[in-house]
Amino acid sequence: MSPIDTSIGPDRARELFRAELADVRTDAELQALRMRWVGRKGSWVAAFMEALATATPEQKKAFGRGANELKNEVEAAITEREAALAATRQPANAVDITLPGRRPAFGHRHPLSLIRDEVGAIFTRLGYQVLEGPEIEDDYHNFEALNMPEEHPARDMQDTLYLAEPLRIGAGQPLTLLRTHTSAMQIRHMEQHAPPVRLVAIGPVYRKDNLDLTHTPMFHQVEGLVVGKGVTLADLKGTLAAMAEALFGTGIGIRFRPSFFPYTEPSAEVDIQCIKCKGSGCSMCKRTGWIEILGSGMVHPAVFEAVGYDPNEVTGFAFGMGVERVALLKWGAEDIRLFYENDLRFLEQFGL
Repeated sequence: MSPIDTSIGPDRARELFRAELADVRTDAELQALRMRWVGRKGSWVAAFMEALATATPEQKKAFGRGANELKNEVEAAITEREAALAATRQPANAVDITLPGRRPAFGHRHPLSLIRDEVGAIFTRLGYQVLEGPEIEDDYHNFEALNMPEEHPARDMQDTLYLAEPLRIGAGQPLTLLRTHTSAMQIRHMEQHAPPVRLVAIGPVYRKDNLDLTHTPMFHQVEGLVVGKGVTLADLKGTLAAMAEALFGTGIGIRFRPSFFPYTEPSAEVDIQCIKCKGSGCSMCKRTGWIEILGSGMVHPAVFEAVGYDPNEVTGFAFGMGVERVALLKWGAEDIRLFYENDLRFLEQFGL
């Protein structure tokens, strides 16, 4: 940018102005150019007007005309460039497509989905069929066919969520409740298929529980069923031992404790060796060395009779396990609510 020097004359000044105008790219630069050339004080035009006071009478006419022509040309050129810049200016809040794009963040698999897929893959390798079923059920499939008639005390174990009004679909029984377990899908499958049966039913279930560290009114269950000739408790133990090793690592021990479930006899709670202390005793396992993980047993003959199987011809075993329970143990989480709060700081710790 050349210093202001009126001795070069208006014609040479016009050349300097055109050179400076060619370098203008923004509104701010254009405003600065305007002040430098036609501003009231300290501009080229103002300097030429001041120079007229000391010019000779012969010089004043030509010098004054040249200064006016310079002023008119500068103002016209700046107005034209101002219009050109306005035409290319993006509207407010417009997206500048010349900017580099924002790299999208990678998503993450939900930890419950990872456990669900892992369990499904384990039993698929063992030759099981993976099933899903309706989440709205009727009383018969959810309770009665599983050896829990209306007055059976075992129903008190199931804090059931009932629909305000029954749903009637087709010719079947009216749907009255949200299923409390996926065992209902086992009944539906056996009603339509003759033995042998080998399946796991996976999906959400609902119970009237308060949300706290270990309970939630909606959670996910995996329930397995094997029916055929000569199926024994030893087969159940071998299956669950294989599952435990696949989920928690080779060498993990399991143990059976006698229990009661209306749809199995005999019934057993199954514990795994504490995955933190390896059985030596710690706060996680309450110093016992063992952690409860699922319920199981041999299918009750009444369940076979409800689906038309002959309990004298076939035997079977069943087991049920909470997906959230496995996730809490596998990853050392201490609060089941973490799986439902959608906190990215928690979810991003798991695989893609």
